[in-house]
Amino acid sequence: MRAMILKEFRELRRDKRTMAMLIVLPILLLVVFGYAANFNVDTIRTAVVGPSADQVAEQLPDLFEVTINEPDETTDYLTDLLVAGTVSAGLDTTTQPPTVYVDGSNLFTAQPVVSATNALGDAVDVEVLFNPDLTTSWVLVPPLTGLILMFIGVVITAIGLVRERENGTLEQLAVMPLRPSTVILGKITPYFILAAVDMVIVTILGITLFDVPFNGNVGLFAAGAALFLFVVLGLGVLISTVSQNAGQAIQMALMVLLPQILLSGMIFPLDAIPWGVRWISYLLPLTYYTELSIGVMLRGAGIEALMIPFIILVVMAAFIFSAAVLRFRKDLAPSAAKAAS
Repeated sequence: MRAMILKEFRELRRDKRTMAMLIVLPILLLVVFGYAANFNVDTIRTAVVGPSADQVAEQLPDLFEVTINEPDETTDYLTDLLVAGTVSAGLDTTTQPPTVYVDGSNLFTAQPVVSATNALGDAVDVEVLFNPDLTTSWVLVPPLTGLILMFIGVVITAIGLVRERENGTLEQLAVMPLRPSTVILGKITPYFILAAVDMVIVTILGITLFDVPFNGNVGLFAAGAALFLFVVLGLGVLISTVSQNAGQAIQMALMVLLPQILLSGMIFPLDAIPWGVRWISYLLPLTYYTELSIGVMLRGAGIEALMIPFIILVVMAAFIFSAAVLRFRKDLAPSAAKAAS
């Protein structure tokens, strides 16, 4: 018995990935949950327009952080800011009484705004845009389509190339007159097509079952989803190149997926996460897919408003694919030498 226990400890000590899962992951989850698990938003980006903008902006409670103050602008300008996601609330002083417009697609921001303005009674009118009833499923379904595809895409793609190594077919790929980039594209193309079909099915089901509106351009949503899928599948390939077997690939995939759930803004609002942890959110592809999907489906935002998440996803796709190609080329070198001998 003692010999078996010592043997298991020695094997665990050599398996650095398993040790990371056992030691690092619990600490990471504790820190992330402790800091990120917060639904309370302390300040809300607010725009004020109309002839009394200056005076009203000075009287607003601390909850409202006035980032835009335009006395000469109109309701249309305020609505455009909300559609673009530039602000989460807007106060229009061109009407009597003034009207507070709230971005209902940002659920945890909208709720305190509605509560604060309702407490003022007849002094202001409140209008919730994009999600009038503040329905939770409306803001969860769009990013959930990405999360589901991330689970499927990362895990299946990661296991795909690992299976090549376990079955010994990596040596055959190594001696074929193919570039590493060609091999990777050939491997992920079937997964990309199947994942795209899954994306369509999941999105349609979400819209049908939960009555989620689709207010934006279908082509824009499809382009954003395609970029996101390319990043996801690239992550799967990259994980497979640093894993020796399916177990390691699944472990690595879980370590990549867990932060996406907690820090992408899908569950906990980004504005409520302290900067010490929030910076991780801006490294996660699901953060930008969440912004894209909610922006297109609920707010009907156009490409101008979503240019930043589009550009970041393009950069992520290029970086991850390049890293996967370089790593895969490194894996092919010993396989080619083994096949040649």
